[in-house]
Amino acid sequence: FNMSRFRSLFWLAPAMLIVMAGCQKPSTSSKKTTAANATSTANAEPTEINGMPVVHLKRKQTGDTPQFLGMTILPGRGMNTFMITGYFPGLGKFDVLHAPSLEVANTKYYGTASDAFGNDSFAFGGAFPIPYPNRIFGKVSPDGKTITAYWHGHKLVLPANWHNNVHPNLAKQAMHGLILKENASNVKVHDTPNGQVVTADMPDAFHGKWISKTDLHFRIALEPDTIDVQVTAKNVGNTTEPISMDWHPYLRIPSGKHAQTLLHVPGTMRQPVNSYPVELPTGKSVPVKGTRFDFTSPEGSPLHEGYLDTNWSHLQWKNGKMTVFVADPASNYKISEIGLSPEIKTVQVYSPPKAKFVVVEEQFNYNDPFGKEWHGKDTGMHLLKPGQSVTWHVQLKMSELHPGKK
Repeated sequence: FNMSRFRSLFWLAPAMLIVMAGCQKPSTSSKKTTAANATSTANAEPTEINGMPVVHLKRKQTGDTPQFLGMTILPGRGMNTFMITGYFPGLGKFDVLHAPSLEVANTKYYGTASDAFGNDSFAFGGAFPIPYPNRIFGKVSPDGKTITAYWHGHKLVLPANWHNNVHPNLAKQAMHGLILKENASNVKVHDTPNGQVVTADMPDAFHGKWISKTDLHFRIALEPDTIDVQVTAKNVGNTTEPISMDWHPYLRIPSGKHAQTLLHVPGTMRQPVNSYPVELPTGKSVPVKGTRFDFTSPEGSPLHEGYLDTNWSHLQWKNGKMTVFVADPASNYKISEIGLSPEIKTVQVYSPPKAKFVVVEEQFNYNDPFGKEWHGKDTGMHLLKPGQSVTWHVQLKMSELHPGKK
């Protein structure tokens, strides 16, 4: 796997925490540690990122039930949901997402060489990979800065912002969209009866790098039992375009115990890749039944220590919802990601061995959706005609794995 992506795990090591100017160690079992982690907002934390004010949604705790308490959102980094905080019985106040402090992110990562295309937006927290989650492969330019791909005769020249050292001919790819460090506008925060909501716009979000002109609208709501996230894309140009949307949240495992963590993905097929360092799809879909990739059990199945960067399809919906969950039996904690948009065709899960997080991505598309390996198969990209819109809608809900267990 790519070590640059795996580097986010280093924050969990005590030595690195000392170096990183007081970044709190994520919780294992100590209530005191988790509470300190969630409330460690230093005075030095920036109020602006990439020239845009940081948005903090907040609500007061009510009772002793699982509940969300706050969100930190970065309009200067593509509306990245950098942090979600919550309260959970036995854990106290804690960080729901895996990320360093905002101060560390802004001084050690944002704006550095590795962040030239905004890659550090998807190294932690919760980025929005739009209009293409995952990878697009193509011909790399002589200077190594772009790749060229084609969709129905339309030429796309995209940033070559991801690479590996395994296969020289596939050294670079386009990864996770075009808004990783774009500024939003018209950012507004509103109170609701039980929380807060932020809305924002991103007109002409892709700046001519996509097939048509596209406006994005974001609505992110904090409620006691729900984080509700909606992104609407509207084709305001003159050409029909393909589009996909996604969220890339690093969902923390509170106990830090990866092997015993339970994962439920209601997908009966997966799309294998040639190898994890390169991750070029084979163009096939294969059944998961009887393999280590079968996470269809309603109770979830343990992660063990296998490497996951896997795409599932043939998703099972119930009552208009498609639910993936991550559960930590060691802390009786469960967090569900609920898809509400029928355009969501696949789920991508990223979690390396011993990782203290699981990234759950509910997206429209397969990996490398324009690739020849698919031989014209529908790869999930949603077609937007001029004037049309599509909304990606997902919710997070937190609960006890075994209600009432002490």
